[in-house]
Amino acid sequence: MMKKKILALTMALTMTAAAFAGCGNNGGSGAKTNGGAKSGSDNKENTAATENAGGEDAESSDISLKVWTPEEEQDVTKEMCDLFAEKHPEYNLTFDVSVMGVDDSIDAMKKDNTVAADVFLYPSGGIAELVEAGLIYPITVDADAVKSLHGEGAVKACTLGDELYGIPVTPNSWFMYYDSSKYTEDDVKSLDAMMAKDLGDDIYNFSCTISNSWYIEAFFYANGGTLYGENGDDPTACSWNDEKGLKAAQYVLNLANNPKYVEDSDGLAGSLASEGKLAAFCSGTWSAESAQEYYGENYAACKLPTINIDGTDYQLSNFADYKAYGVNSATAQPKAAQELAEWLGGEECQLLRFQKVNSTAPTIPALTENADVAANKAVAALVLQTNYSTPNPTTSQLNAYWDPAAAFGAGIINKDITEANLQESLDAMVEGFLATVTTE
Repeated sequence: MMKKKILALTMALTMTAAAFAGCGNNGGSGAKTNGGAKSGSDNKENTAATENAGGEDAESSDISLKVWTPEEEQDVTKEMCDLFAEKHPEYNLTFDVSVMGVDDSIDAMKKDNTVAADVFLYPSGGIAELVEAGLIYPITVDADAVKSLHGEGAVKACTLGDELYGIPVTPNSWFMYYDSSKYTEDDVKSLDAMMAKDLGDDIYNFSCTISNSWYIEAFFYANGGTLYGENGDDPTACSWNDEKGLKAAQYVLNLANNPKYVEDSDGLAGSLASEGKLAAFCSGTWSAESAQEYYGENYAACKLPTINIDGTDYQLSNFADYKAYGVNSATAQPKAAQELAEWLGGEECQLLRFQKVNSTAPTIPALTENADVAANKAVAALVLQTNYSTPNPTTSQLNAYWDPAAAFGAGIINKDITEANLQESLDAMVEGFLATVTTE
């Protein structure tokens, strides 16, 4: 998936192809039975089951549901499941809440979804992979209400074709932290203005991770580049090696060669920031606590800055990925499973998750007006940046993107890629993006 993405990249977030392992398991509050489950690879049976998902007689009132969730969300997920049970007295519910990393869930589903969770968290960029493998139900119960509740970008990220395949829970993206004693709010609007500022000989102005394929795309998208077509669904198209792509790559090359820039590798940005030697760096909400420690009373966060190419400012635009709840196509309880997924991603649970799990950013616009949410600098910056992000491509060809993009970025950082071979290197990268993907 996407997974190969997110982990291929770094993120404290996120993720590596190897991370897609098996399913971890942590004791839940009940045992799940899945005796009537249909195989996720049998599309005909899945279609029939989907048509029955909203029927009153499709399920027994005795229902056991297995839920996969990251380790840090175990307690709050069990609490939310208990609340769901209280709100649905028509069911006799038991739950098995088990540990599964968001970026590991797709590989675990592909191993055998008949023994996997009924409801699971996954990265929205993996929708195409799940749909093509017949592993995920479309959301048919109250789908219109879900679409009207969540932000447009979040809904789009969880949609393939005309079908909604997940309930968005939180943006999974990045923005910029900075030291407000070194930069003003006007300064951080422009990366060029930031880099032009003299902060002292031993202070770096800016850090990102050019060698990480989850970060480098922001520069190409900024200058109008398209990855897998205008809508991200064409596995045969990418414009990153055209004239605009070359201009974006030249910007990245110049940035990397600027002595005021430092590549964030092996925690270097955090180390420098903690010593007062780094004025701004890019990361996600997982770094909020650390950033506050680094910058103290000067702690600030904002959307990504613009970059100037040929005299015009362009907004950096990163991938718009979301963590979303999906429903296993092999579930024996499609209606209840969809209702649970919608509840876990709903307004009450998103607020509860924000309060109890690392200030998790919401996808529901109404929650951004909540005083506590709005006062959280990192969450506010992430929510704002999603307005400028580009939806993840919806083709499974995205699996071919991560390694070539990372190799290109590493080539720039290692100075193997120069002005002289930049076009050639771009062509090779794009060729890799469009190459046939082999899966085990």
